[in-house]
Amino acid sequence: MRPGRPASRDRYDRVMARPDFPLRTSRLTLRPYSSDDLDGVLDIQSRPEVMRYLRSGPRDRDEVREWLHRRIEATATAPDSEGDSVSLAVVLPETGAIIGNVVLFTRSREHRQGEVGYVFHPDYGGHGYATEAAEAMLRLGFEELALHRITGRLDARNAASARVLERLGMRREARFLQNEIVKGEWADEMVYAMLEDEWRAWHSAGDR
Repeated sequence: MRPGRPASRDRYDRVMARPDFPLRTSRLTLRPYSSDDLDGVLDIQSRPEVMRYLRSGPRDRDEVREWLHRRIEATATAPDSEGDSVSLAVVLPETGAIIGNVVLFTRSREHRQGEVGYVFHPDYGGHGYATEAAEAMLRLGFEELALHRITGRLDARNAASARVLERLGMRREARFLQNEIVKGEWADEMVYAMLEDEWRAWHSAGDR
């Protein structure tokens, strides 16, 4: 090991392999997408209320097909380079229904930075599914991919999404006023974050 080089940095270099999918929680299965998922994804992404706080608007069938193709390609390899991502369908095991999407981006390999995101079907709101699935992605990032810091960014008007990040133990770090135009209007952006040490402390405190 080179002097001054963090031990966890060496662990990060060793573990950068494609994760073992699917991921499973107590109620959910998180798996890579396939081309057969077109109708399930379309049912989510074609809804204006789902896409309200995202940069893109509701997608039609062709747009969802292209989105699906990109996600399948991105998750086929290890998230090794900046901008790489792991994007997974959130599925109810008992029915096979796709109820949402979770994603983990590699924002910096050198500094071991990631970002978590999620989108869920409104019919499945209020059951804690988004929190449960996003927690699995934090575990993937911190425990399998050896990330040091994971952020979550959202439109400040999206109170439901903010509550998910807060339930995960993430800290609100910043609110940027009118820093981007979303669907023709200025929007504030909020940034939440969690460090590897904070993940371990939060996980231990809750006996999760």
